[in-house]
Amino acid sequence: MKTIKKAIQSEINIKKSQFICTLVPTKSKAESKAVIQKLNEQYNDATHNCTAYIVNDGEGFDDDGEPGGTAGKPMINVLRKNELHNVTAVVTRYFGGIKLGAGGLVRAYSKSVMEAIGEAEILEIEEYDVYEIVFEYSDIKTTDSEVRNNSLDVINKEYSDKVSYEIVSKDNRDILKIFEKYSGKISVNFKNKQFLEK
Repeated sequence: MKTIKKAIQSEINIKKSQFICTLVPTKSKAESKAVIQKLNEQYNDATHNCTAYIVNDGEGFDDDGEPGGTAGKPMINVLRKNELHNVTAVVTRYFGGIKLGAGGLVRAYSKSVMEAIGEAEILEIEEYDVYEIVFEYSDIKTTDSEVRNNSLDVINKEYSDKVSYEIVSKDNRDILKIFEKYSGKISVNFKNKQFLEK
């Protein structure tokens, strides 16, 4: 699987219509929806803002008023064909007065996303099991030591009444086994699967 390193934008013109494709790295539907809303506001004078996304917790697409199946679906198909994950694509169209027809629209929206992918910096990603470990503040030193000694990756830390880390093992070590000797002090639970950079 692959993703993009950072947001990228490219532009093409077809029969006087302007197509601006924005690709943004996103990991969840919530992030995708926030990106889409921001671009809808930024390009609120556009004829259409069509969207497609593939993220950890699902995927989706929207034709935003273009004839059904001529925009969002071709866009998500291009993402799939390029094995892209954790990415949101928004193609903004300013209509130039010449109708493209259904086939023309499919080609235009597909080409717009392909052009942006061609300009993007692509990263290889893999699916990993994410575990949440929860412990008292007094056990931070012990936990950090185990994380370091076992080459685990901490992808998120939260400090509230207790401390919680989200961790992954990129060489597939058995995380439950590593922490079983601290049973009762450090709780370890499988949280989800995520696509992360190799």
